[in-house]
Amino acid sequence: MLQTSTVRRGNSARTGLSTTFAPQERQVLSEIELAHRWGISPKTLQRWRSEGRGPKYLKLSKRVTYPLDEVAVFERSSLHFSTSERNAGVRA
Repeated sequence: MLQTSTVRRGNSARTGLSTTFAPQERQVLSEIELAHRWGISPKTLQRWRSEGRGPKYLKLSKRVTYPLDEVAVFERSSLHFSTSERNAGVRA
């Protein structure tokens, strides 16, 4: 059985319209899911957040999630052509 969750956005609460996402279409990753995706420890993500590093995240109460689009932006910004590029800051 497929479970779905409903998310209300913008003026949709007034009109009664809603957007439904199936679990496989979630738009966020948990801290553990992102750590697993990158092969790092969740503690590394926690440290990065305290240092202002890493992708943008959403914190609601105690729950931290990472929007997939922000994860993709961070991954793209972390691409390098060579190890010397990081130090020089320019590409030949």
